[in-house]
Amino acid sequence: QVQLVESGGGLVQPGGSLRLSCVTSGFSFSTFAMGWYRQVPGKERELVATISSLGSTIHYSEAVKGRFAISRDNAKNTVYLHMNRLNPDDTAVYLCKSFTGPGYGVDHWGKGTLVTVSS
Repeated sequence: QVQLVESGGGLVQPGGSLRLSCVTSGFSFSTFAMGWYRQVPGKERELVATISSLGSTIHYSEAVKGRFAISRDNAKNTVYLHMNRLNPDDTAVYLCKSFTGPGYGVDHWGKGTLVTVSS
């Protein structure tokens, strides 16, 4: 059973930092690319960042480029999102995604962790 569990969200002041974690189980983590998305109620889910299976290829949305960093630890089956210089527009539920479609027929999602940026 594939599971993705996000943590690390919370309330942070503008300009602050947070590190999100997504711990996974039930699939061969090091084989698949991973991603972070975010969603605000009433808006479409938005891609934040993706990282290839071995971490050699990384992509960021324009909204977070230069402020956020995605990384992974294949020994711990965990992907991270380091968020710096946060602003109120970054407030959202952040979700972790495994691109397991090629191997398992479907991609998998975590339930998300809420990040609120407010003074």
